[in-house]
Amino acid sequence: MMEIELRAEPARRAMAVGVLYGFGGLCVYTALAQTAQIGWSAALLGLGVAGLCAGEALRRATRRVLRLDDAGLRDSDGTVLAAWENIVAIERGSLSLKPTNGFTLRLARPAARAWRPGLWWRFGHRLGVGGVTSARATKAMAQAIEIRLADRAAPIP
Repeated sequence: MMEIELRAEPARRAMAVGVLYGFGGLCVYTALAQTAQIGWSAALLGLGVAGLCAGEALRRATRRVLRLDDAGLRDSDGTVLAAWENIVAIERGSLSLKPTNGFTLRLARPAARAWRPGLWWRFGHRLGVGGVTSARATKAMAQAIEIRLADRAAPIP
């Protein structure tokens, strides 16, 4: 099997990061510029800082690349997201719990919770892949996983 890579699409990444930075900046500006009650200003300031932190987390996470190879699915920083023997099924339906333009893998063994905004999340027996990724590239990776799982499930003559 050849290696398949999944990256954040530059336009989607820029839009998502820009929206979070813009939201955070607007909240901070409003908190500092308005003479509202101190409680509202503090709440707006906290919300703004949270928005800026979320934007920075998204910016850093989406610099990474996901790789699907013979070992399984892994992050470019070396984190193994799901080894092949741990993948039970893939869910891509419109009503399934999955990221935008993405898919969800059901895992045999639960893994530690983790989240890379805009790229992947893992919670118990589920691993969601997608977000600011290209729909075409994510679909290609999902199809490759489906084929591999079907080959594994096929009886050997």
